[in-house]
Amino acid sequence: MRTMILAAGRGERMRPLTDATPKPLLPVGGKPLIVWQLERLATAGFRHVIINVSHLGEQIQETLGDGDAWNLKIVYSPEPPGALETAGGIARVLPLLGAQPFLVINGDVFCDWDPAQALTFPMQNERARLLLVDNPAHHPEGDFSLDKNGRVGNAAGDRLTFAGIGLYTPQLFAHLDPDRPSRLAPLLYQAVADGHISGERYSGLWMDVGAPDRLYELDRLLAEKK
Repeated sequence: MRTMILAAGRGERMRPLTDATPKPLLPVGGKPLIVWQLERLATAGFRHVIINVSHLGEQIQETLGDGDAWNLKIVYSPEPPGALETAGGIARVLPLLGAQPFLVINGDVFCDWDPAQALTFPMQNERARLLLVDNPAHHPEGDFSLDKNGRVGNAAGDRLTFAGIGLYTPQLFAHLDPDRPSRLAPLLYQAVADGHISGERYSGLWMDVGAPDRLYELDRLLAEKK
């Protein structure tokens, strides 16, 4: 199974930290955030990783290289200034991701979920399978509901937050123009409305490292775990 890490964002909420360093390379727990993801993918048995880059993307390429340090093969997808948004970046590299379901991880999340689980999930009528987590303080309203059968919905009430980790089929993105910015959220909400998305709730360590205070909090948590 192929994997993509979304790493092209500007990281506006992380400024001034991201003025000189791309967000995926910000250090946490003694190593760049994206290295935690690469190590977890390699341990799970993944070998092919695509990383889209834009803001200070050359730093990401210089730091990670071809992935040999983690027994991975990394291919980079450079995007224009401003990037192509989440879905647009995926659409651009669909030929590289292949015809089978693939895993996509936001470059600014930390999660100790085992990605090896994605290798065994049977995709049938689903267009996607999403990892959902309890709502953090900065996103109390959540994104989606999850029923007892594992179907993701838009029901009001007990909603969960999308973790930025999902298993997708190419069909979800096939209609997009690979040269135009497109957001992932509208695609997911439409697929949810059509009944084509399943999900699972994860209760382990997860954090959206979208602001400096969360980066520092994660660094503290990882130090405690050591």
